[in-house]
Amino acid sequence: MHNILRCKTIAPLLLSVLLLLVSGCSQKQLNSTKNTSAKPRIVSLAPSLTEMIFAIGAGDQLVGRTTACDWPAAAARVPVIGAFGRPSLELLAAIHPDLVIDVDLADEEMGKKISALGIKRETVSCKSPDDIPEVLRKLGKLTAHTREADSLALSISNGLATFKQKAQNLKKKKTVYLEIWNDPFWTGGKGSYTSALIAYAGGQNIGDVVQKDYFEISQEWVIKKNPDVIACMYMAKESTAADNVINRPGWSSITAVKSHQVYDRFDNSLFLRPGPRVLEGIAHLYRTIYPDEKPVQ
Repeated sequence: MHNILRCKTIAPLLLSVLLLLVSGCSQKQLNSTKNTSAKPRIVSLAPSLTEMIFAIGAGDQLVGRTTACDWPAAAARVPVIGAFGRPSLELLAAIHPDLVIDVDLADEEMGKKISALGIKRETVSCKSPDDIPEVLRKLGKLTAHTREADSLALSISNGLATFKQKAQNLKKKKTVYLEIWNDPFWTGGKGSYTSALIAYAGGQNIGDVVQKDYFEISQEWVIKKNPDVIACMYMAKESTAADNVINRPGWSSITAVKSHQVYDRFDNSLFLRPGPRVLEGIAHLYRTIYPDEKPVQ
Protein backbone atom coordinates (compact mmCIF):
# COMPACT_ATOMS: atom_id res chain seq x y z
CA MET A 1 0.00 0.00 0.00
CA HIS A 2 2.80 2.32 0.88
CA ASN A 3 4.53 1.59 -2.47
CA ILE A 4 1.33 2.32 -4.38
CA LEU A 5 0.96 5.72 -2.68
CA ARG A 6 4.60 6.44 -3.34
CA CYS A 7 4.17 5.66 -7.06
CA LYS A 8 1.08 7.85 -7.20
CA THR A 9 3.08 10.68 -5.68
CA ILE A 10 6.15 10.29 -7.90
CA ALA A 11 4.25 9.75 -11.18
CA PRO A 12 2.88 13.29 -11.47
CA LEU A 13 6.32 14.66 -10.60
CA LEU A 14 8.00 12.60 -13.32
CA LEU A 15 5.31 13.63 -15.78
CA SER A 16 5.91 17.26 -14.97
CA VAL A 17 9.66 16.86 -15.47
CA LEU A 18 9.12 15.07 -18.80
CA LEU A 19 6.72 17.77 -19.98
CA LEU A 20 9.24 20.42 -19.00
CA LEU A 21 12.00 18.67 -20.91
CA VAL A 22 9.84 18.17 -23.97
CA SER A 23 8.72 21.76 -23.77
CA GLY A 24 12.32 22.88 -23.46
CA CYS A 25 13.38 20.79 -26.45
CA SER A 26 10.45 22.06 -28.47
CA GLN A 27 11.33 25.62 -27.59
CA LYS A 28 14.93 25.04 -28.60
CA GLN A 29 13.80 23.53 -31.88
CA LEU A 30 11.48 26.47 -32.42
CA ASN A 31 14.25 28.94 -31.72
CA SER A 32 16.60 27.02 -33.97
CA THR A 33 14.04 27.05 -36.77
CA LYS A 34 13.39 30.71 -36.21
CA ASN A 35 17.10 31.56 -36.38
CA THR A 36 17.56 29.51 -39.52
CA SER A 37 14.65 31.18 -41.27
CA ALA A 38 15.73 34.61 -40.04
CA LYS A 39 19.20 34.23 -41.54
CA PRO A 40 18.87 32.29 -44.80
CA ARG A 41 21.76 30.69 -46.65
CA ILE A 42 22.24 32.78 -49.78
CA VAL A 43 23.77 32.52 -53.24
CA SER A 44 24.58 35.78 -55.04
CA LEU A 45 24.69 35.76 -58.83
CA ALA A 46 26.08 39.28 -59.29
CA PRO A 47 29.19 41.07 -57.96
CA SER A 48 27.18 44.18 -57.05
CA LEU A 49 24.86 42.09 -54.88
CA THR A 50 27.79 40.31 -53.24
CA GLU A 51 29.32 43.67 -52.31
CA MET A 52 26.06 44.91 -50.83
CA ILE A 53 25.44 41.71 -48.89
CA PHE A 54 28.87 42.00 -47.27
CA ALA A 55 28.38 45.74 -46.69
CA ILE A 56 25.25 45.14 -44.58
CA GLY A 57 26.96 42.48 -42.48
CA ALA A 58 25.40 39.41 -44.09
CA GLY A 59 28.54 38.06 -45.76
CA ASP A 60 28.64 35.03 -43.47
CA GLN A 61 25.30 33.92 -44.95
CA LEU A 62 26.72 33.62 -48.46
CA VAL A 63 27.23 30.00 -49.47
CA GLY A 64 27.80 30.68 -53.16
CA ARG A 65 29.01 33.40 -55.53
CA THR A 66 30.07 33.88 -59.16
CA THR A 67 33.57 34.14 -60.60
CA ALA A 68 32.96 37.89 -61.06
CA CYS A 69 32.32 38.46 -57.34
CA ASP A 70 35.76 39.73 -56.34
CA TRP A 71 35.00 42.34 -53.67
CA PRO A 72 35.51 42.52 -50.75
CA ALA A 73 38.52 40.28 -50.18
CA ALA A 74 36.42 38.07 -47.87
CA ALA A 75 34.31 37.08 -50.88
CA ALA A 76 37.18 34.88 -52.05
CA ARG A 77 36.33 32.47 -49.23
CA VAL A 78 32.82 31.91 -50.58
CA PRO A 79 32.52 28.89 -52.93
CA VAL A 80 32.07 29.65 -56.65
CA ILE A 81 28.90 28.20 -58.15
CA GLY A 82 29.24 29.56 -61.71
CA ALA A 83 29.78 32.67 -63.82
CA PHE A 84 27.95 36.00 -63.65
CA GLY A 85 24.31 35.20 -64.48
CA ARG A 86 25.21 31.57 -65.32
CA PRO A 87 25.09 29.41 -62.17
CA SER A 88 25.68 25.67 -62.20
CA LEU A 89 22.41 23.88 -61.48
CA GLU A 90 24.34 20.87 -60.22
CA LEU A 91 26.21 22.96 -57.65
CA LEU A 92 23.03 24.77 -56.61
CA ALA A 93 21.27 21.45 -56.12
CA ALA A 94 24.21 20.16 -54.07
CA ILE A 95 24.32 23.07 -51.60
CA HIS A 96 20.57 23.83 -51.87
CA PRO A 97 20.57 27.40 -50.50
CA ASP A 98 17.49 29.02 -49.01
CA LEU A 99 17.68 31.92 -51.44
CA VAL A 100 19.27 32.82 -54.79
CA ILE A 101 19.52 36.53 -55.63
CA ASP A 102 20.27 37.81 -59.14
CA VAL A 103 20.05 41.00 -61.18
CA ASP A 104 19.80 39.51 -64.65
CA LEU A 105 20.23 35.90 -65.71
CA ALA A 106 21.88 35.16 -69.05
CA ASP A 107 19.01 32.77 -69.77
CA GLU A 108 15.64 33.33 -68.11
CA GLU A 109 14.93 29.61 -68.42
CA MET A 110 17.64 29.21 -65.79
CA GLY A 111 15.41 31.05 -63.33
CA LYS A 112 12.62 28.53 -63.86
CA LYS A 113 15.04 25.66 -63.33
CA ILE A 114 16.27 27.21 -60.08
CA SER A 115 12.69 27.49 -58.86
CA ALA A 116 12.06 23.89 -59.93
CA LEU A 117 14.81 22.83 -57.50
CA GLY A 118 12.66 24.22 -54.71
CA ILE A 119 14.98 27.18 -54.15
CA LYS A 120 13.51 30.62 -53.56
CA ARG A 121 14.69 33.22 -56.06
CA GLU A 122 14.72 37.03 -55.93
CA THR A 123 15.60 39.34 -58.84
CA VAL A 124 16.85 42.80 -57.88
CA SER A 125 17.11 45.64 -60.40
CA CYS A 126 19.83 48.23 -59.86
CA LYS A 127 20.50 50.38 -62.93
CA SER A 128 21.15 53.77 -61.35
CA PRO A 129 22.92 55.13 -58.26
CA ASP A 130 19.46 56.19 -57.09
CA ASP A 131 18.42 52.52 -56.98
CA ILE A 132 21.19 51.49 -54.58
CA PRO A 133 19.59 52.65 -51.27
CA GLU A 134 16.33 50.83 -52.04
CA VAL A 135 18.17 47.65 -53.10
CA LEU A 136 20.14 47.75 -49.84
CA ARG A 137 16.90 47.99 -47.86
CA LYS A 138 15.44 45.05 -49.76
CA LEU A 139 18.57 42.97 -49.15
CA GLY A 140 18.36 43.94 -45.49
CA LYS A 141 14.88 42.44 -45.25
CA LEU A 142 15.88 39.31 -47.18
CA THR A 143 18.92 38.67 -44.98
CA ALA A 144 17.47 39.83 -41.62
CA HIS A 145 19.92 42.76 -41.47
CA THR A 146 17.44 45.60 -41.75
CA ARG A 147 19.13 47.90 -39.25
CA GLU A 148 22.53 47.77 -40.95
CA ALA A 149 20.98 48.04 -44.41
CA ASP A 150 18.78 51.01 -43.49
CA SER A 151 21.75 52.82 -41.97
CA LEU A 152 23.94 52.33 -45.05
CA ALA A 153 21.06 53.23 -47.37
CA LEU A 154 20.53 56.51 -45.52
CA SER A 155 24.25 57.32 -45.64
CA ILE A 156 24.36 56.75 -49.40
CA SER A 157 21.17 58.76 -49.98
CA ASN A 158 22.64 61.69 -48.06
CA GLY A 159 25.91 61.41 -49.95
CA LEU A 160 24.18 61.39 -53.32
CA ALA A 161 22.19 64.47 -52.30
CA THR A 162 25.43 66.26 -51.42
CA PHE A 163 27.01 65.45 -54.78
CA LYS A 164 23.84 66.49 -56.61
CA GLN A 165 23.84 69.87 -54.89
CA LYS A 166 27.54 70.32 -55.61
CA ALA A 167 26.95 69.58 -59.29
CA GLN A 168 24.06 72.06 -59.46
CA ASN A 169 26.26 74.79 -57.99
CA LEU A 170 28.88 74.49 -60.73
CA LYS A 171 28.91 77.52 -63.03
CA LYS A 172 29.96 75.46 -66.05
CA LYS A 173 29.97 71.69 -66.43
CA LYS A 174 32.73 69.95 -68.33
CA THR A 175 31.81 67.50 -71.07
CA VAL A 176 33.06 63.95 -70.55
CA TYR A 177 33.74 61.06 -72.91
CA LEU A 178 33.84 57.72 -71.12
CA GLU A 179 35.61 55.19 -73.33
CA ILE A 180 34.43 51.82 -72.07
CA TRP A 181 36.23 49.89 -74.79
CA ASN A 182 38.40 50.75 -77.81
CA ASP A 183 37.96 47.82 -80.18
CA PRO A 184 35.31 48.64 -81.21
CA PHE A 185 34.74 52.00 -79.52
CA TRP A 186 31.95 51.90 -76.91
CA THR A 187 30.54 54.50 -74.55
CA GLY A 188 27.54 54.99 -72.28
CA GLY A 189 24.31 56.65 -73.37
CA LYS A 190 21.67 58.57 -71.47
CA GLY A 191 20.22 55.47 -69.81
CA SER A 192 23.53 54.09 -68.56
CA TYR A 193 24.77 53.78 -65.02
CA THR A 194 28.00 55.54 -66.02
CA SER A 195 26.09 58.54 -67.35
CA ALA A 196 24.38 58.93 -63.97
CA LEU A 197 27.77 58.79 -62.23
CA ILE A 198 29.14 61.50 -64.51
CA ALA A 199 26.11 63.70 -63.73
CA TYR A 200 26.60 63.25 -59.98
CA ALA A 201 30.28 64.13 -60.46
CA GLY A 202 29.30 67.41 -62.10
CA GLY A 203 30.05 66.42 -65.68
CA GLN A 204 28.02 66.27 -68.88
CA ASN A 205 28.21 62.92 -70.63
CA ILE A 206 28.62 63.41 -74.41
CA GLY A 207 26.80 60.10 -74.90
CA ASP A 208 23.56 61.51 -73.48
CA VAL A 209 22.46 62.44 -77.00
CA VAL A 210 21.71 58.73 -77.51
CA GLN A 211 18.81 57.07 -75.65
CA LYS A 212 20.62 53.79 -75.00
CA ASP A 213 22.53 52.24 -72.15
CA TYR A 214 25.69 51.52 -74.13
CA PHE A 215 26.44 51.83 -77.83
CA GLU A 216 29.20 51.68 -80.45
CA ILE A 217 30.69 54.91 -81.79
CA SER A 218 33.26 56.12 -84.33
CA GLN A 219 36.42 58.10 -83.70
CA GLU A 220 35.02 60.88 -85.88
CA TRP A 221 32.01 61.15 -83.56
CA VAL A 222 34.24 61.72 -80.52
CA ILE A 223 36.39 64.27 -82.36
CA LYS A 224 33.27 66.18 -83.40
CA LYS A 225 31.89 66.15 -79.84
CA ASN A 226 35.24 67.58 -78.60
CA PRO A 227 34.98 66.53 -74.92
CA ASP A 228 36.75 68.41 -72.12
CA VAL A 229 37.66 65.17 -70.32
CA ILE A 230 38.37 61.63 -71.56
CA ALA A 231 38.31 58.68 -69.17
CA CYS A 232 39.33 55.20 -70.37
CA MET A 233 37.75 52.40 -68.40
CA TYR A 234 40.01 49.56 -69.58
CA MET A 235 43.64 48.51 -69.45
CA ALA A 236 45.73 48.70 -72.63
CA LYS A 237 47.90 45.71 -73.52
CA GLU A 238 51.14 47.53 -74.33
CA SER A 239 51.25 51.29 -73.61
CA THR A 240 48.72 52.99 -71.36
CA ALA A 241 45.21 53.63 -72.62
CA ALA A 242 45.70 57.38 -72.10
CA ASP A 243 48.85 57.39 -74.24
CA ASN A 244 46.98 55.55 -76.98
CA VAL A 245 44.25 58.20 -76.96
CA ILE A 246 46.72 61.09 -77.09
CA ASN A 247 48.58 59.57 -80.04
CA ARG A 248 45.53 58.75 -82.16
CA PRO A 249 45.53 60.55 -85.53
CA GLY A 250 43.16 63.52 -85.45
CA TRP A 251 42.65 63.49 -81.68
CA SER A 252 45.23 66.20 -80.94
CA SER A 253 42.58 68.86 -81.64
CA ILE A 254 40.28 67.58 -78.88
CA THR A 255 40.13 69.86 -75.82
CA ALA A 256 40.78 66.97 -73.40
CA VAL A 257 44.00 66.07 -75.23
CA LYS A 258 45.19 69.66 -75.46
CA SER A 259 44.51 70.31 -71.76
CA HIS A 260 46.04 66.97 -70.67
CA GLN A 261 42.77 65.69 -69.22
CA VAL A 262 42.96 62.14 -70.54
CA TYR A 263 42.89 59.50 -67.80
CA ASP A 264 43.06 55.74 -67.34
CA ARG A 265 43.87 53.10 -64.69
CA PHE A 266 40.42 53.26 -63.10
CA ASP A 267 39.00 50.61 -60.80
CA ASN A 268 36.12 49.39 -62.95
CA SER A 269 34.34 47.90 -59.95
CA LEU A 270 33.80 51.47 -58.71
CA PHE A 271 32.48 52.90 -61.96
CA LEU A 272 30.76 50.06 -63.78
CA ARG A 273 29.28 48.19 -60.80
CA PRO A 274 26.32 49.59 -58.80
CA GLY A 275 27.17 48.97 -55.17
CA PRO A 276 27.90 50.29 -51.69
CA ARG A 277 31.09 52.07 -52.83
CA VAL A 278 29.17 54.34 -55.20
CA LEU A 279 30.10 57.50 -53.27
CA GLU A 280 33.78 56.60 -53.48
CA GLY A 281 33.43 56.18 -57.25
CA ILE A 282 31.67 59.53 -57.69
CA ALA A 283 34.28 61.29 -55.54
CA HIS A 284 37.09 59.82 -57.65
CA LEU A 285 35.32 60.85 -60.85
CA TYR A 286 34.71 64.37 -59.50
CA ARG A 287 38.42 64.79 -58.73
CA THR A 288 39.21 63.54 -62.23
CA ILE A 289 36.88 65.99 -63.97
CA TYR A 290 37.67 68.95 -61.70
CA PRO A 291 41.22 68.40 -60.39
CA ASP A 292 41.52 72.03 -59.27
CA GLU A 293 38.24 72.10 -57.33
CA LYS A 294 38.01 71.56 -53.61
CA PRO A 295 36.94 68.00 -52.70
CA VAL A 296 33.30 67.37 -51.83
CA GLN A 297 32.78 67.38 -48.06
